[in-house]
Amino acid sequence: MRRPPIRILDGTGSPEAIGALHGSTHAAEIRHYATERVDLVTAGLWSGGTLSRDDVLAIATAMLPAHERFDGDLHAEMMAMAEAAGISAEEAVIVGGFTDFVDTVRAVVGGEMPASVVEDDCTATVVPDGRANGAGFLAQTWDMHDTATPHVVLLRLRPDDAPAVTVFTTTGCLGQIGMNSEGVCVGINNLTALDGRVGVTWPSVVRGMLKTSTAHDALDVLLGAELAGAHNFLVLDRSGEGYNVEAMPSVRPVTPLGHDPLVHTNHALDPAAAAVHAPKEAGMMASSQARLRKATELLADGPIDAARLIALTREPEAICQTATAPYHVESSGAAVMRPRTGDFWACWGLPADNDFEHIPAVAAAP
Repeated sequence: MRRPPIRILDGTGSPEAIGALHGSTHAAEIRHYATERVDLVTAGLWSGGTLSRDDVLAIATAMLPAHERFDGDLHAEMMAMAEAAGISAEEAVIVGGFTDFVDTVRAVVGGEMPASVVEDDCTATVVPDGRANGAGFLAQTWDMHDTATPHVVLLRLRPDDAPAVTVFTTTGCLGQIGMNSEGVCVGINNLTALDGRVGVTWPSVVRGMLKTSTAHDALDVLLGAELAGAHNFLVLDRSGEGYNVEAMPSVRPVTPLGHDPLVHTNHALDPAAAAVHAPKEAGMMASSQARLRKATELLADGPIDAARLIALTREPEAICQTATAPYHVESSGAAVMRPRTGDFWACWGLPADNDFEHIPAVAAAP
């Protein structure tokens, strides 16, 4: 499907002002998305058993203190977004951090992992400076159930007390993939935890990492967070320092960036993380393994530039996914970031069908 240019929302000021702008601008869309996400949990398709709406919201209520402990400003931004959009604080936790939230729900419910669990399936890479003419990249597709694609939006924010950020996300979500004015980039792939717990969901962690000025500091934020669920995080800064972290609530193995690109999809590679990763349905595991092989193959030799990474997101055999039954997962968009130069390219919708746009970065506060 051919989509229009990616939507951009520019915001400045206090956490409350930024959150209120986000919530009021996309209020109807956020309410629809939140209702859809809560309904998915109550139906038991993601949680191993049906739950009442009250039970679902009670779990989200228990997670609010962890969000506030993690970062009071980001919690205030999320609360202001919720109020302006007309959703509850609990619904804000769910609509933004759904894939972590269901890890927590499964831990609380204690049921078996349902075969119906199908979570986002991104393909991501961190490319070292030495393979990219001196200026490395962080690039990825953002894959999700096709109902999420209409909600993609780009936030360009200049908070009062934090670096400016450009963030690829969805309406109602603080951030998913981004780069700040200090030259720190953060990307993600979803993983599925057996060790979920009441904690902070990944969008707050992404934005918290984007408050730092180096990849090492961003890594410290991640390693210190009370994670609710599992995600793989990729980090790169303008100096060329980078990491891949299979971040489970109970273990977080770190792989530093070396001479070759780090590539990751949606299954744990480190034994410690694999031990607490939920079994994947056979078709989804095959997809994750195929995307990992294909991306590694495509980046094996020669210099890597933005055009080559954009082409990778459009690779038709494995990486650029079109929604088909029974999973209906598609590549809902993609981002390519070069922190040394501040370049950010973003695509809304299936990369094979849509253009990448070069996004002018928001200026740092004077």
